[in-house]
Amino acid sequence: MTDPSPPPSTITRAEVDGAIVDVRIDGGRIVALGPDLARPGDRTVDAAGAALLPGLHDHHLHLLAWAAARRSLDVSERTDAAAFDAAVMAAHATAEPGRWLRVVGVDDRHGPLDAARLARLAPGRPVRAQHRSGAAWVLSERALADVGAPDRDAEGWIHRADQELRSRWADLDGPPDLAPVGRRLAELGVTGVTDATPSADGSGFALLAAARRGGTIPQRVAVTGGPAVADQHPPPELERGPVKVVVEDHALPSPDDLATAYSAARRAGRPVAVHAVTRAALVVALVAWAEVGAVPGDRLEHGSVIPLELVAPIAELGVTVVTQPGFVHAHGDRYLDDVEPDDRPHLYRCGSLLGAGIAVAGSTDAPFGPDDPWRAIRTAIERTTARGRPLGPAEAVSPAVALARFLAPLADPGGPARTVEAGAPADLVLLDRPTAGALADPSAAHVRRTWIGGMVVVDRG
Repeated sequence: MTDPSPPPSTITRAEVDGAIVDVRIDGGRIVALGPDLARPGDRTVDAAGAALLPGLHDHHLHLLAWAAARRSLDVSERTDAAAFDAAVMAAHATAEPGRWLRVVGVDDRHGPLDAARLARLAPGRPVRAQHRSGAAWVLSERALADVGAPDRDAEGWIHRADQELRSRWADLDGPPDLAPVGRRLAELGVTGVTDATPSADGSGFALLAAARRGGTIPQRVAVTGGPAVADQHPPPELERGPVKVVVEDHALPSPDDLATAYSAARRAGRPVAVHAVTRAALVVALVAWAEVGAVPGDRLEHGSVIPLELVAPIAELGVTVVTQPGFVHAHGDRYLDDVEPDDRPHLYRCGSLLGAGIAVAGSTDAPFGPDDPWRAIRTAIERTTARGRPLGPAEAVSPAVALARFLAPLADPGGPARTVEAGAPADLVLLDRPTAGALADPSAAHVRRTWIGGMVVVDRG
């Protein structure tokens, strides 16, 4: 956890809201903005006219899954079944005998996948492969023999059973290494995150709290958890976020079942964060919301497909949409090739939602999406795929609006952007150029230094 009382420091000649000022930090907070604020004994950093911004907030990601993904075989860049097979066979050939192989980033491009195919690719080795959405797993025959598995569908996939599966192989994986995740976030200028994992118990909370205490995750962390832990308070190192409610795509719940989950959150005095990525899932979620009613802090996670006729009902409810513009760049070419033409204009809306008065927050969904919020900011501005094809250009927003999606408080995603002002926590990011230049070319490469609670966590000179 960051030091609550780092030494006083002054950032001189920083561009803040278009003005060149000094910014003095003491006790982990900004205490003054103005000219010539440095005092004897202060640590000083000369910004030389570069932009000083509030640290970015990523409003939807998965820290433990990200840590696990870093030690996994990522096949997301393999574009067909042959490339998938070659990657798995190569990983099997070089891995220690008997060691589990974890594969991530699987999708339809890799062909039908089942236990027998994994067994052929990695004979005798326990293998588990995760769909790129993070919502489903398929296990090899050896893995099934070693740990068993919950019910599988006709193709052998196990849906939304992470909690049970994790308990079966926890001793095999060892503790997650969150330090690289914390470093990566700091390098991106991210000082706060919301972990949107719908956990059914508090084990994940304990791991994240320990990482905060030890400083491996220096960022401020809000956590969700599922309806089963709606009344549970996380450890003091973590902030209590909304209750995560998942609308299953492979087995849609009834509106009444969803309303029951919403009501569990209401009884605990908490809002809900409702995962809905398809048109049908969104309709069911909205019907349940209409029954129970929305409260401040309610969120629609992803909203991957929001037909125009559903924009007004979302606005009437007053819920925030937490979207991932980075998916347009990372997966947009596949969307343009595979998604029904009628759905393409409705993918990952942003501009039209803001125009309808809907609060919109930005996020990455790492590791299930690209982890770089600056890439997401660029995509929100440009609305182009990795191959440069336009996707939903009418949803584009201005650079300042795109940046602001990542500057709202963790407790108020989509709310007013935080500012560099006296009294605010010293969660800051110093860029290598003024704001206008950075927004003309959004990139994590511009991040020069990051502070959390007044403590420097990244220093690129």
